[in-house]
Amino acid sequence: MSKRVGITITEHILSRQRENPEATGAFTNLLHELIVAAKVISREVNKAGLVDILGGTGQINVQEEAVQKLDVFANRVIIERMRHVGQLCCMGSEELADPIEIPAAYPKGNYILLFDPLDGSSNIDVNVSIGTIFGIYKKISEDKAKDFLLCDLLQPGYKQVAAGYFIYGSSTIMVYTTGDGVHGFTLYPSVGEFLLSHDNIRIPSKGKIYSVNEGNYPYWDEKTRALVDYFKGMGKESSKPYTSRYVGSLVADFHRNLLKGGIFMYPADRKDPRKPSGKLRLMVEANPLAMVVQQAGGYASDGRGPILKIDPKDLHQRVPLYIGSKEDVELAESFLSGRISSLSPSR
Repeated sequence: MSKRVGITITEHILSRQRENPEATGAFTNLLHELIVAAKVISREVNKAGLVDILGGTGQINVQEEAVQKLDVFANRVIIERMRHVGQLCCMGSEELADPIEIPAAYPKGNYILLFDPLDGSSNIDVNVSIGTIFGIYKKISEDKAKDFLLCDLLQPGYKQVAAGYFIYGSSTIMVYTTGDGVHGFTLYPSVGEFLLSHDNIRIPSKGKIYSVNEGNYPYWDEKTRALVDYFKGMGKESSKPYTSRYVGSLVADFHRNLLKGGIFMYPADRKDPRKPSGKLRLMVEANPLAMVVQQAGGYASDGRGPILKIDPKDLHQRVPLYIGSKEDVELAESFLSGRISSLSPSR
């Protein structure tokens, strides 16, 4: 790939299309429309506080969480932008209980888009970075009488053909992969384009940052507590403890660790008996970020094995998530399996 300064995301996607003789351009069109949707969302996020788009709507979504005004806006923008492109057979959103059908008036395609329209939206009012997460699959069913079947949405993460996220912070950045490395692009508002800023991102094999909500410590099992104690330096014979960094916005925490190394954790806990597997969603959060981190040389696990190999049972299935530098996530698996404890020699 050319590394000249100023390559746009559109040029980058088209260069990948030219390298694939079987490419038809359908996937390129799909990504292009998703990028347009993100630009619209970014514009509104940057206006937060200046217009009446902050705060809750008073509604509760399918995840039993308070819906923010920007949640609704971002969800609507993505659906309205994507349903007419002619490349999708259906969509799935973190905000909606059921799959999103493509209206009969629009042409259909063979791709499925699953997304979290505004991850970290509880942080909107305090100006913390938030983002959009997406994963794209190809239709696997051959039923010509229906646009899609449930099996088309419930595919394991390793079958994603692309995944990524947009982060809306001090700048707006898109990070994505199509299975051939991870690349980051920063939105330059003056030209209205995403320009290459992070070429071929590689996460360090071992980091020095751990990200977890330690307020849930009393609700974790002993193995999870031992793991976090290890990262804090308790039980080590030498070496400094890891640095704790937790924003509370998955995209923000993941993006930092992707660039600097480290591990993000959202373990299962006993805090809410209705969510015994934790808080994060397999299909719209864990799977897309797991593909990104794997392509960058990292690893994502549910504490027992690879996130990408989980066979999903439900569109809104929840999973524990340990994601980041490969050695750190493998260490987490060792603690959670009981193979090592807090008294193990320091690494």
